[in-house]
Amino acid sequence: MPAALGLEILKVSTLISEDQDRFRTTYPTMSRVSAHFLWHAAVISCQVIILAFGYGFLGAVFYYDYLSPPDQVSNLWRHRPEELTLVVTLIATVLSVITTTLFTISVKEALRHRMSWPISLVQLSAGVALTKGTYILRPEYFRLTTLTLFVFGVLRLLTAGWTTLLTPTYFLWPIEMQGYELDITGTAFSTLLSEDYLNQGLTTIRDNSFEILDIGGILSGISAAGYSYGLPGTFNFNGAKYNISTQGIVPTIEDYSGSDGVPGPDGTRLGFSGGNVTVNTRQIPGAHADVSIPQGFSRNYSMLQQGLTANVSCRVIGSSDMQYIWNTSNSSVIYANPAASNNSITGLRLWNITANCGANTLITQEYVTMVDASGNASLLGSGFLPSVVCLGPMNVTQTDANFTILSQGFYKYGFLDASVCEVTPLLTTVRTSYSNNLISSEVISFTPFGSANVQLLSFVAGVTKFQSISSQGLMSSAIGDTLYSIYSSSTNTSIGDNLGNQTKIYKELEDYWRGVVEFSATFLRSGFMVVGSFPDDIIPVELQSPVNGTMYISTIGWTQRSATYPLAIIPITIVTILTFACALYSKLQARKENGGNMTTFDVTNTLHLIMASAAGSITLKDFSKNGIIDNEGVKVQLEEYKDKGVKKLVKID
Repeated sequence: MPAALGLEILKVSTLISEDQDRFRTTYPTMSRVSAHFLWHAAVISCQVIILAFGYGFLGAVFYYDYLSPPDQVSNLWRHRPEELTLVVTLIATVLSVITTTLFTISVKEALRHRMSWPISLVQLSAGVALTKGTYILRPEYFRLTTLTLFVFGVLRLLTAGWTTLLTPTYFLWPIEMQGYELDITGTAFSTLLSEDYLNQGLTTIRDNSFEILDIGGILSGISAAGYSYGLPGTFNFNGAKYNISTQGIVPTIEDYSGSDGVPGPDGTRLGFSGGNVTVNTRQIPGAHADVSIPQGFSRNYSMLQQGLTANVSCRVIGSSDMQYIWNTSNSSVIYANPAASNNSITGLRLWNITANCGANTLITQEYVTMVDASGNASLLGSGFLPSVVCLGPMNVTQTDANFTILSQGFYKYGFLDASVCEVTPLLTTVRTSYSNNLISSEVISFTPFGSANVQLLSFVAGVTKFQSISSQGLMSSAIGDTLYSIYSSSTNTSIGDNLGNQTKIYKELEDYWRGVVEFSATFLRSGFMVVGSFPDDIIPVELQSPVNGTMYISTIGWTQRSATYPLAIIPITIVTILTFACALYSKLQARKENGGNMTTFDVTNTLHLIMASAAGSITLKDFSKNGIIDNEGVKVQLEEYKDKGVKKLVKID
């Protein structure tokens, strides 16, 4: 019985011993396989996560078109760009260092497995260079040199790539705008204008409207005439600031609409004397309405809207222009007081200026000027520039869509001979730029007035006539002074010298009248769009003209319009692919080596290479030129003592 029990115990002990032996041979292999897998999985996962971050960020920019940080960050970046640039650079450097480190670890592990097979010393040198992020320059081994130089360059571009990708830049964020304004081109407005014209009439415009038409028209003409000769061309009207002239528009952007005043009952339409012009323009939501639009540093606008201008052609009335009958000889002294003091009026002369306005229709315009007791005006101190406005055709070349202005200067305005200006108003579509508190317009297309614009033409001609009359005072004319001042400030020659001066004078006169015509349209639009002109300040549908354009928000951020973003992601992608390839190679080789061995041998460690070479007793040639070349072709292989786990580098013949 004891013998049998002892025999069973011996059998059990033998089985346990065999199981322990099998465990000792199996568990290390399983541990090594698991460790290798986890190690390579960690390297690949980290690299893929970084790459996914880059592509995710780039994809978000391409998907949303425009991305901008919060306004607080944008303002901070604008005022302290150095600090935030440093932060972005640090983030880019950290990402670059992590990417490079993962790559070198992967290459080092792959090179260690590659050394288990025969490899030349120059190939080993190139592999070590890759693990250290450097290169070799051996023209005899062009492929290895190119490979190391390529990888070296890609690694150096990582920081630049991340910096380019993450650094926000200044750009203009476009937002579509749509709305409507008053349409003055159709029959609906013509009917409305006719009704208001009959109710009030241009000659019955009262109160401050006289001052608006008088001063506003003069300033608009001066601005338009002077700009061509280098003088400041800014014109202010109703709180809005226009570049050169109004181009016949009203502001369609709230921030540029000017006055916020509320006019009285008689201060709208033809009685306009200033006030808040209603704006009916709004933003159009884009494809990504969930993206918040930044306030930005500034906002500029480019809008397509209605305008009005004129082609004006001025010239001297020649002897062959028989249709222009211009008579300035009918005048008489209507007041004389020789005993008047120096500061009093000593005499007044009444002028009856007559012009033939076609079809033998004579138009007479009266003016009064100051003279001395003898009826004579001062040749140097007095100026007289009468004008007569003729509405309608005066010859076969003119139509019902234009009007004519006849003028002549006397005394100090004697530089202007009897002249005719043919004015052809045009309905225009303009591209208006709203930027830096200034409104600038450019004509895109135009069309002459038609039958539906008879009332509009009458109003424009009426404002021009009002200007021609009101600009002449007792001793001077605003138009004449404008021509004189602009000419004198832009040339060194005397305006009294008629040789070569007439062309320039007529150019000034053309610009002046064009500015007046454009202002008349702006005055008209403002009067019918000011608050109180229509019920609930809503323009009727039949009087609406569409307005559309783009708002540009100046901000910082990221936009797909930048061509550098796709280039910036290329180095990151290449390094990730190379890292994945090296890790995959190491994994496959470890499987072939039955799990490999988590050795302490480091191929990038010079001491380890010397120890492995000494263990293999490798003998090489000297450092002569031929010796180095011969040594580069020597093939070696990393072997392991199975019983001791010691590495040695042996020469392969």
